[in-house]
Amino acid sequence: MDLGLNDKRALVCASSQGLGFACAFALSREGAQVVINGRDPEKLAAARDRIAGETGGEVEAVAADLETLEGRKTLLDAAGAVDILVNNNAGPPPGQFQGWDESAWLGAIDANMLPALMLIRGLMPGMRTRKFGRIVNITSAMVKSPRGPMGLSTAARAALTAACKAIAPEVAADNVTINNMLPERFDTERQQQMARLMMGMRGITYDEARAEIASSIAAKRFGRPEEFGDACAFLCSAQAGFISGQNLQLDGGSYHGLI
Repeated sequence: MDLGLNDKRALVCASSQGLGFACAFALSREGAQVVINGRDPEKLAAARDRIAGETGGEVEAVAADLETLEGRKTLLDAAGAVDILVNNNAGPPPGQFQGWDESAWLGAIDANMLPALMLIRGLMPGMRTRKFGRIVNITSAMVKSPRGPMGLSTAARAALTAACKAIAPEVAADNVTINNMLPERFDTERQQQMARLMMGMRGITYDEARAEIASSIAAKRFGRPEEFGDACAFLCSAQAGFISGQNLQLDGGSYHGLI
């Protein structure tokens, strides 16, 4: 299927590794001009070279911190006329409610809510003018299934989800869509970190921790990053113009709810 992305320019945030990288790779493979982003220039350059080398696509790398005004300005200035925006950023570590003071809550908002909204605010007018825009927010399965230890991430990402749901109907007539991808248990650096945390908390080996996490998934395996990237590419496609304001769960069938 031709996804209609050959003449489109995509900005993928926090894309030097993990799910962000998978999305950038898939979009480049489908013909989009891709701008990737991260904080570590060397790591970012390696990701750029890998994507360009394997897809043959045009890939630019912009080192910038999404959590600062200066970083977002740098990214917006460098990205130019963007047709596709994939918002992504690392979430705060697990913890306990009594351990989170006001600065912890504000930090979560500054990482997992405001950067995405400010980038949408900066890029949406151009998308509306050009009558094509695809905005995808990488959030979390816990937006729908909150768990106490991930309260900081859940709260900030749920707030982003609500704000985007309010915006989506206002721009739909201009062929601009806003959707959210809710991952759980994909085999990325984040899951490796979670396994190591479990090792320390439970006194088990890394392989035991990985097996226990995988057993908690209905599919009994971790998700593959390329599966996530392909789903993102479709949501950004010309064919997905009638899909907006939705939360796509990518969790191996683990979610028990209807809505």
